[in-house]
Amino acid sequence: MARNLILSGGLFHDFAATSAALSEVLAEVGVESEITEDIAGALSEPSEVQLITVNALRWQMTQDRFADLRDQWRFGLPAQARTTLLDHLDRGGGLLCMHTASICFDDWQGWPRVLGGCWTWPKSHHPPLGWTGVRVHGRHPVVDGLRDFDVVDEVYSDLHVLPDVEPLASSNGQPIVWARPVRRGRVLYDALGHDTRSYDNEVHRTLLQRAALWLLKRPVTITE
Repeated sequence: MARNLILSGGLFHDFAATSAALSEVLAEVGVESEITEDIAGALSEPSEVQLITVNALRWQMTQDRFADLRDQWRFGLPAQARTTLLDHLDRGGGLLCMHTASICFDDWQGWPRVLGGCWTWPKSHHPPLGWTGVRVHGRHPVVDGLRDFDVVDEVYSDLHVLPDVEPLASSNGQPIVWARPVRRGRVLYDALGHDTRSYDNEVHRTLLQRAALWLLKRPVTITE
């Protein structure tokens, strides 16, 4: 069974619930997950897992609107943690990044190059949480043959996306899922996943299961 480390926790989201839901989704394809909110501690030494997942909202909070929250929630990613993530990719590991991962680690200039994009203040935004249609694109193994679907979620909009990123799914014209090789490993970003309703959608669950298999460099055989 493949091992997955879920880096969880932060503001404005029920990360305990969504990380647990994601763990259940991936367990169905043989991925065993450990969940931690101690991101710096978990990445303080070389990783022994095959997959690392970022389902967290941890950033520098330099924006004035968050001044009252900084003392408790300000987060910088230590140099050793950055090295652990890059070494994981150098060894061919997979990195699954959910929803708020595009906001995380804004003190690390290299993170957007790993992820393929990032949230930029104040340009990036999202409409209110609600029903949205997701359109699936292309023949990538993660989405090949999947149908479009509707889900209750937030549509992250006007992200800074690197020019070489090819979206695997979009909503309201915004790229929300993409996959890319990084070093010797693989990275997939899925901007969906605000709350557990997103993980209840059968097509989204299948997409995530395929994503895990692709990131682990295993055959992608999951069907709807």
